[in-house]
Amino acid sequence: MEARGQLGNALVDCRRLSGHRIATVGSRDAVIAGGGVIGLSAAWLAARDGLDVVVVDPSPGNGASWAAAGMLAPVTEVHYNEEALLELNLRAAEAWPGFAAELEEASGYDVGYRPCGTLAVAADAGDRAVLEDLHRFQVELGLASTWCSVAECRSLEALLSPRIRGGILVPGDHQADPRRLVRALLSACRQAGVTLVNDRVERVLTEGSRVTGVACSGNTEILADRVVLATGAWTAAVAGLPAGALPPVRPVKGQILRLRFPADIPLPDRNIRGIVQGSSLYLVPRLDGELVCGATVEERGEDTSVTAGAVYSLLRDAQIILPAMAEAELVETLAGLRPGTPDNAPYLGKGALDGLVVATGHYRNGILLAPVSASVVVSLLAGKPVPAWAEPFSPDRRPGP
Repeated sequence: MEARGQLGNALVDCRRLSGHRIATVGSRDAVIAGGGVIGLSAAWLAARDGLDVVVVDPSPGNGASWAAAGMLAPVTEVHYNEEALLELNLRAAEAWPGFAAELEEASGYDVGYRPCGTLAVAADAGDRAVLEDLHRFQVELGLASTWCSVAECRSLEALLSPRIRGGILVPGDHQADPRRLVRALLSACRQAGVTLVNDRVERVLTEGSRVTGVACSGNTEILADRVVLATGAWTAAVAGLPAGALPPVRPVKGQILRLRFPADIPLPDRNIRGIVQGSSLYLVPRLDGELVCGATVEERGEDTSVTAGAVYSLLRDAQIILPAMAEAELVETLAGLRPGTPDNAPYLGKGALDGLVVATGHYRNGILLAPVSASVVVSLLAGKPVPAWAEPFSPDRRPGP
């Protein structure tokens, strides 16, 4: 709750601006619709480069970014037919240490970056077959992944159940703490001169084939040379753009738990991924004694209710992997909305109108992709072309189902 309290200190209350146009004091270089980790990262880097930037979000950092576990896991999250996304994720993972160091220096806050690695384990023989297949795929792609016996897994993490059937050690999968990250980004944005407006963008303003700014729900219009759509799961709700200009982003519900172990039970040293009767879950240990357990994947529209069934299934499967979970205190249950896309990859690049930049649809990789997505946005705001490695994620692509 401390972090939530500090968020408010960085905001401009739009009630003070109601009925007035910020543009009366001059048009801005860029307005960013959406204050999650992607939007805030882009705002910080753009302002650091000298641009006059406004971020508009009803509660910056308190959406999907607040609910996320923060695994930086391009290797254990690799999926078939997502090789282009893998390359983007690997690039982002490589950028993360430098990004974290620069942000911590700029903000004065720790972001919880830990190069801890991930251990993925199988609960039974069928789950072992799934992991063995994943391991083969990882090796074919040239990824750093080592198969571990049951004894090797338990020597790495003593809390693991003796009933597991083997696993995969991936040293290159790391973690960050999204809530610490948001606090650092808000501080860095404030110090770099970013204006944060506590409101929601309802409509993109246009003039001919060019964007000219945004209209907010609080009777405020903000004029700008560039508009960045970093609206995540709420992208479809933004009006004002011509048909086909908005990429098809939908909300995908994820329920997540936060627990705390007794002081006499040490947390795992690594991220733990478990496959339990074909279902996947993760356990992310924090240095402050918290353990994050998640997450469901549910097509429920904008529903953010926490359900007994989801809490039960997550705790049941987690306890199969780590029996000591039975001793943990359940301190928080939460549901967030990931911005899903048809091919699970983000929309990143130049939009359909002049001055429009798109950075949305990051689905399960928003925290991981923050450094590279922000760098693409900043390049476009500076009038530079999209880097070749980002071209497969163009907002005008329309992948099949």
